[in-house]
Amino acid sequence: MPAPDSSAGHAPAGSPGLPTNRVSHRLDVVILRIGQAVSWLWLATLTVVLTNVVNRFILGRGSIAMEELAWHLFGATMILTLAYAVVSDDHVRVDVLHEKFSPRAQAWIELLGIVLLALPILYLMLDALYAYGYRAFERGERSQAPSGLPYRFIIKTLIPIGLTLVAIALASRALRCATLLFGFPRRLEGDGSPPTR
Repeated sequence: MPAPDSSAGHAPAGSPGLPTNRVSHRLDVVILRIGQAVSWLWLATLTVVLTNVVNRFILGRGSIAMEELAWHLFGATMILTLAYAVVSDDHVRVDVLHEKFSPRAQAWIELLGIVLLALPILYLMLDALYAYGYRAFERGERSQAPSGLPYRFIIKTLIPIGLTLVAIALASRALRCATLLFGFPRRLEGDGSPPTR
């Protein structure tokens, strides 16, 4: 995946309409670096999947642990890179009307959607999911398959961690909307976004 420009003073690629402020810039840089680091897990996922295919269909010996490792790696990589998609604005938009609105109207819709819908829903999910991961840790939960993977709490804890990163990315985006709409937090000098008025 292409790396958005996260150097000082520049907004992430794909979101030229939203100005950057000091707080959102720092949050975005952290999320982008985490996303870029985690994206290397795709190579590990591919390696495990190919190894599993060769073992099963060429050598004739399958492994439940390898199958589980493949979907654990796939799930971990997906959930931990969602925030990267939010910051770099590479996620899918289903709103076909979005592009017809002015930048200010788009910012209002996005800000209200983040504050009134996305963040409260994420809060409720995280409240349940951190407890879900902790219960798996307390019970020493492992795969139900006899030769499956132990430490099931790891994958169960990565779900709320990934969603926490998404919440941080959305909070950063909300701050950028606020900068465009209200001029607060103050725009970072030289952020590369077009003037808002």
